[in-house]
Amino acid sequence: MPVSESRDTLYPRLLSHLVALPWLMVVLLWLMALGLPAQANQPGLMETVHAFLYQQSQELGDELNIEVFPPSARLPECRYPQPFLPGNGQQQWGRISVGVRCGEQGEQVRYMQAEISVMGRYLVTTQPIAAGSRIDAHMLEFRQGDLSRLPRQTVFDPDEVIGQQTKRPLAAGTAIQRHQLRSIPLVERGQQVVLEAGGVGYLITREGKALDPGGLGELIRVRISRRTILNGVVVGQARVAVNAH
Repeated sequence: MPVSESRDTLYPRLLSHLVALPWLMVVLLWLMALGLPAQANQPGLMETVHAFLYQQSQELGDELNIEVFPPSARLPECRYPQPFLPGNGQQQWGRISVGVRCGEQGEQVRYMQAEISVMGRYLVTTQPIAAGSRIDAHMLEFRQGDLSRLPRQTVFDPDEVIGQQTKRPLAAGTAIQRHQLRSIPLVERGQQVVLEAGGVGYLITREGKALDPGGLGELIRVRISRRTILNGVVVGQARVAVNAH
């Protein structure tokens, strides 16, 4: 049988527990309060970043899905959050990094991660295209899909594709990328070209020898004498424009 405690020992023990209880509550409340500023501020910060990304991305496609991930570390409250996209040339969909300036003067900066899915139209080839072929409109069609899953250099504007030449064979259904295309050469290396330099009311022409091949709008070198080489922009078949100044 257990031995019962006497009143002389039982009452002091109960009293000591009752005295310690308020202190334990204070410690627990203090530990919980350490996480409150970040947690309380989190929804407002997340909503601000979400709204910013929607504004930046709403014209990219027909349908958007934006997910903002909270920071992994418990950070102090971000007052007056001002989101921005870091200027590192990152794509505007897929997994991206978002900067947030905190404080009235934006003196603190933190970074968050987000995932943006964009449903929209993109160009694909309607048929196999051999290397060196000129792309015409009938070789292209639009397809609907998740743009965030496409390669980084995918071209969406048909005007940037039609009239270009393929560098490599393309299978039917291929999403066209910039590195797969090149301008059709209007000037060949070693070809005699006409140099044009003009202004308001006058045009000066002279013949020269192209030192580089070039397509429309590309910069090439042209030799006009043994010691003189000029840079010019291809403006037509065997025609190169130079700055007259």
